[in-house]
Amino acid sequence: MPVPSFSPARDLHQEVSTRLAAIAEDAAAGALEPAIALLSDAIEAGGVIQAFGTGHSEAFAMEIAGRAGGLIPTNKVALRNVVLHGKHSVAELAGQPPLERDPRIAEDLFATIDRDPADVFVIASNSGVNGSIVGTALLAQEHGHKVIAVTSLAHTAAVTPKHPSGKRLSEIADVVIDNRAPYGDTTLESPGGLGVGAVSSITSAFIAQLLTVGIAHRLGSTETPAPLYISANIPSGDEHNHALESKYGDRIRRYA
Repeated sequence: MPVPSFSPARDLHQEVSTRLAAIAEDAAAGALEPAIALLSDAIEAGGVIQAFGTGHSEAFAMEIAGRAGGLIPTNKVALRNVVLHGKHSVAELAGQPPLERDPRIAEDLFATIDRDPADVFVIASNSGVNGSIVGTALLAQEHGHKVIAVTSLAHTAAVTPKHPSGKRLSEIADVVIDNRAPYGDTTLESPGGLGVGAVSSITSAFIAQLLTVGIAHRLGSTETPAPLYISANIPSGDEHNHALESKYGDRIRRYA
């Protein structure tokens, strides 16, 4: 039987799997070690991993912070924090242009973060050019924090920065990790000629888990396991998690 010329499942799987394989090969060769070392050292020094992403890149921050199998000393930074913990209104979150593009919001967002000098910022942005992303990265560095970027090098090189500094996230960060997404993020073409099959959320989630696994192995031992969450939906899950969370107090925020 002839193979159909277009098979959504087969073709998307091919696009995703080849990218994941390339990321895994890079990781096996040590490409993620600089990031893993920075993050491990931060935790050992009592710091917290500050994970930030806007739009769909917030999914990356959710993979880093506050999930089963993830590290306890992690905090998810989100634009809505300027409403929950700052002076902005809910209406502004849905305003135009999108708040993520506004470089002025970075200072207000940064002010909502309960920081320690040992904290490291991990910032995800497929384009790496929006004002809030670049502004937050610059502020983090100005305050002495290391910055790790997860971005699409193919996309960011093809677009114009939106921050007044004229910089991209990849040009600011101390460590840059390529999420391997193509320009525009999509990998397949629809019958109307528009792109479908976006991959950055999938590849970035894989990177987040590779970082977490690497840190856990670097920090943990048989006698002293790394500070990891276990599922709250298994016996003693809440007790285990709350005991470790209490060491960081309000520096890590957990809410829907």
